[in-house]
Amino acid sequence: MRDGPRGLIVAAARSGAGKTTITSGLIRALARRGRAVQPFKCGPDYIDPAFHQAAAGRPSFNLDSWAMSPATLADLAHRHGASADLAVVEGVMGLFDGVAETGQTARGTTADLAALTGWPVVLVLDVSGQAETAAAIASGLARYRDDVEVAGVILNRAASARHVGMIAPGLERAGLKLFGTLPSNAGFSLPERHLGLVQAVELPDIVRRLDILADTVEASLDLDAIEASARTARAGSIEAARGLPPPGQRIALAQDRAFSFMYPHLLESWRRAGAEILPFSPLADEAPDAAADAVWLPGGYPELHAGTLAAAGRFAAGVRALAAQSVPVHGECGGYMVLGQELVDADGTRHAMLGLLDVETSFARRRLHLGYRRARLVTNGVLGARGDEVAGHEFHYASIQSTGDAPLVECRDATGAAVPEAGAQRGSVSGTFFHAIDRWS
Repeated sequence: MRDGPRGLIVAAARSGAGKTTITSGLIRALARRGRAVQPFKCGPDYIDPAFHQAAAGRPSFNLDSWAMSPATLADLAHRHGASADLAVVEGVMGLFDGVAETGQTARGTTADLAALTGWPVVLVLDVSGQAETAAAIASGLARYRDDVEVAGVILNRAASARHVGMIAPGLERAGLKLFGTLPSNAGFSLPERHLGLVQAVELPDIVRRLDILADTVEASLDLDAIEASARTARAGSIEAARGLPPPGQRIALAQDRAFSFMYPHLLESWRRAGAEILPFSPLADEAPDAAADAVWLPGGYPELHAGTLAAAGRFAAGVRALAAQSVPVHGECGGYMVLGQELVDADGTRHAMLGLLDVETSFARRRLHLGYRRARLVTNGVLGARGDEVAGHEFHYASIQSTGDAPLVECRDATGAAVPEAGAQRGSVSGTFFHAIDRWS
């Protein structure tokens, strides 16, 4: 066993309370103090970690107690946290919100991660439309589980000093420290779209935005007290993390605004296994490296760039040429849709895609698909051998119009119920709507 790094977890009572904004501002403010901050994100998310990275100047890694094995979780938290002065984790949804059944390590809640690591919780409360009730909510959250420590509270979207004065005495009676308050100001919000926040890479003024957030955090919160509340993580597993094997030794990876949803821990594990990552941009009509022995198209927002992708001749020719040589080509979610025959955008316009899989998808008929997936491979492929199991997560609004290829997986959700997601495989080409996170041990 090994002792862990110092850290804290920013959590909330519900989604939409301002966790990402406050976490990013806090990370930026601490970094400007000269602290080496290691960011993490609880649960399956590709967008929030990019804001953390921009704020900290180092990659943010996901910590997912449902999808990740104990060894993977401990390795990421301890190894990356050890190289920093402290770790700052952004929680997911509400503090105790997760799935009903335990996955590989726990139920995927922020509270589970706090209990596993021993890192205390800094609780963000959106107090708009509330007064003393906010203190009651904070008190209830702090006492709900004995193995979760709430170090203190940040009041977000406070209307005035008088408003705060109606809440603070209740927090004091409950024995909860008030770390500070942030005003209700739309200027501190970050733009959103259908899968969450607009990507950090799409905001040319992201550094300016983060500095404004950091200025507000420094002026409004007790940074010294917040930093002092960090605790050393509990000893972690020394068992080696197995993870997902790299799909090849020279992996051509699509990377741009249309293909950006890639878990950093997977890329890191592939590199540590000796694989070389060869980025290319389909939006710039770049072909994958002709010497690649695998092609990976991650998820992202191809539906917003469908016309550009349909016209990207060099990109299409390059992927098709490698597929014709039986080089493995895999797509996740948006990448899966681009490997198909046709993509219908939100306006109903049809765009021809690569035609390597017999699947047609549409955003004109939006339907939310969301949840963890436990997938058993029914054939050999880039995700593993037949019979292997993979933990992943599905989150998209696309509808399948038609499909005709052999299934790649049999899928169940976090409750064990069967779900329609089956992926597809034709020759060396495969795809899934779920994003793979870890091998199911």
